[in-house]
Amino acid sequence: MLLYGASGHAKVIIDCLQASKVPVTGIFDDNPDIQQLLGLPVLGSYQAKYLPEEPLIIAVGNNQIRRKITALVQHTYGKVIHPSAIVSAYAKVDDGTVVFHHAVIQASASVGQHCIINTSASVDHDCVLENFVHISPNATLSGNVSIGEGTHIGAGATIIPGISIGKWCVIGAGAVVTKDIPDYAKAVGVPARIIKIKPLL
Repeated sequence: MLLYGASGHAKVIIDCLQASKVPVTGIFDDNPDIQQLLGLPVLGSYQAKYLPEEPLIIAVGNNQIRRKITALVQHTYGKVIHPSAIVSAYAKVDDGTVVFHHAVIQASASVGQHCIINTSASVDHDCVLENFVHISPNATLSGNVSIGEGTHIGAGATIIPGISIGKWCVIGAGAVVTKDIPDYAKAVGVPARIIKIKPLL
């Protein structure tokens, strides 16, 4: 597996790959000062001709940056699922997505491309996550929740059943979302309240 990004997020992906006995065949990063990551060499900026048949993961935690990179890079993408994660045989996980330690994805859930299902996050039955979503550690999506493109659900947040959250939202850590949230909103607290709506530039 090739990785684009030599960040802290990439370290967790490397750990997942090694636990699954999948070799890391190359790491790219645009910062020339980064020479190695967890003892593995960093090859510099992305090279399309380097092992072009090997699947790639964008190992960047920021949803907007991950989307920008995928718009520039033409490559076959893989997916990474830690062996301790529980993913239903009836769930769908698209390419480019990573599922970390002890995460759970239940039956009929659909997870889009280049998403992050972080440590011990729970995605219950019939949830729909669009591309570039990040579900942070210990966050809980109850059944039939929909999450729009690029939205970040903070650590320990809880989304009650049937809620719809728009695209490019931020839900604060520990928030409890009891009502639908529109696009581009930032919501925090218990129950969650919207404190800002700001479209992407």
